[in-house]
Amino acid sequence: MNQSTPEQPADVVSRLRATFRSGRTKPVEWRTAQLNGLREMLTSHGDDIAAALHADLGKSSTEAFRTEIDFVIREIDHTLEHLDEWLRPEPAPVPAYVGDDATAWTQYDPLGVVLVIAPWNYPVQLLLTPVLGALAAGNAVVAKPSELAPATSGVLTRLLPQYLDTDAVAVVEGGVPETTALLAEHFDYIFYTGNGTVGRIVLRAAAEHLTPVALELGGKSPAFVDRGADLSVVADRLARGKFLNAGQTCVAPDYVLTDPETARALEPELARAVEERFGAEPRTSTEYGRIINERHFDRLASLLDSGRLVTGGGTDRATKYIAPTVLADVDPKAPVMQEEIFGPILPIVTVPDLDGAIGFINDRDKPLALYVFTESDTTRERLAAETSSGGLGFGLPLAHLTVSDLPFGGVGESGMGNYHGRYSIETFSHRKAVLQKPLG
Repeated sequence: MNQSTPEQPADVVSRLRATFRSGRTKPVEWRTAQLNGLREMLTSHGDDIAAALHADLGKSSTEAFRTEIDFVIREIDHTLEHLDEWLRPEPAPVPAYVGDDATAWTQYDPLGVVLVIAPWNYPVQLLLTPVLGALAAGNAVVAKPSELAPATSGVLTRLLPQYLDTDAVAVVEGGVPETTALLAEHFDYIFYTGNGTVGRIVLRAAAEHLTPVALELGGKSPAFVDRGADLSVVADRLARGKFLNAGQTCVAPDYVLTDPETARALEPELARAVEERFGAEPRTSTEYGRIINERHFDRLASLLDSGRLVTGGGTDRATKYIAPTVLADVDPKAPVMQEEIFGPILPIVTVPDLDGAIGFINDRDKPLALYVFTESDTTRERLAAETSSGGLGFGLPLAHLTVSDLPFGGVGESGMGNYHGRYSIETFSHRKAVLQKPLG
C-alpha cells in the first residue's frame, strides 16, 4: 500500500474483492506461492522482526524466534505439506432413492475477503498464523496489526508487500478510528484476537452484514494442582507457562487452584522455580520481558496487594517492569481474581478438594484453557467430563497451542471458532455440498 496516500478502507476492500472475483486466489499454486513468500520473509528478516519485538515487549531473541517467528514457520511448513490432502473433495454416500448413478461430495470454497485483526502480545504469531490460514484457503486478506506494538506493526507493514501478492493482501495500520472504519465494510469473514469488550464490538459490526466471525478471546485459565503431584515439576512448568512474555499470554495459567496443604508446599517451590529461571533479580535477566505500556503497567501494579507476597512484587514504571510475582492466601473476591490478569502475577486460591475445584471453575466463565497437574486418572477423567474450556492440558501449560493438528480456540466468554492446521482451512472456507446425476 502507498504509505504517502493510503487507501481508504472501502477502496482496499473493493480492490481485494475484484482480485478474488477474478479467480486469481483460488489455484493451489497461488496459495502455496503466498505461503512460500511468507516463509521467505520470516527466514530472511527474522532478526529485524525480533528486534521489533524487543522494542515493543522486551522479548529476547530466543523468545521472539521460538514463540513467534519459528512458530509461524512451522505452521507454514505443516500447511504446505498437507494442503493438497486437506483440499481434496470428500465423497459422500447417496441414498438409493436418488439413483445409483448419482454421486455426491463436499468441497472447500474460499469465502472471499477476510479481515484479520491482531493483538499486541504476540503481534507476529497472532497476525500471521490466521493470515496464512486464510491465504491457504484461497482468500484475499486485509491484515490489521496492533497499534500498541508499533515497531512490529511497522516492520510487518514494510515487509509483507515485498513477499505477498499486493492485489490480494493489504496491511492497514492504525488505531481505533482505522479499525472502526474497517469494521464498517462488508467482509466475508472477520478473525479477531483480543479481549471480550472489543470482541462484542466486532460481533455487532459483523452482524450488520451477517458476516461470520471468529473471536479468539481470553479469560482466567485455571491451573488445578492435585494432592500428591510432584510439586517441583509443577512449579517449574507453571513458572515457564505463566511468566513467558511477562505473563502477557492469553493461554497462560491465570491462577492456581489447590487445597490448603498443597498450596503451602507449592509456595517455596514456585519461588525457587522463578529464581532458577530468571535469577535472583529478574529485571536484569535477558529472558524476561516488559509490560506493553503504562496503562497496563498501572492496572497490574494495582493488583499486587491482592494477597500475601510469596515472591516478586518489585516494579519500575519507567521501564514497565513488574517482577514475576506469586501471591498466596488470595480471596476469590480479591481484585486480582475479578479479571483476566494478563501479566506476571500468579495468585494461589485454595479449595477443599477436587469437588470444590470443579465447582469453582464451573461457577465462572468458561476459560480459554484449563491445566491439570495430577497423577490420578480419575481426576483427569472428571475434569475432562465435568468442566468446559477451550483447551485442556494435563501436566503442561501452553503446549496444546503448538500442536498444528489440534484446533485452537475458546468457548463461551473465551471465544468462538478455532484455527491452526486443517482447522484454519475449515474456518476460512465454505464446505459446499455437491450432488451430480446424469441427465440421461
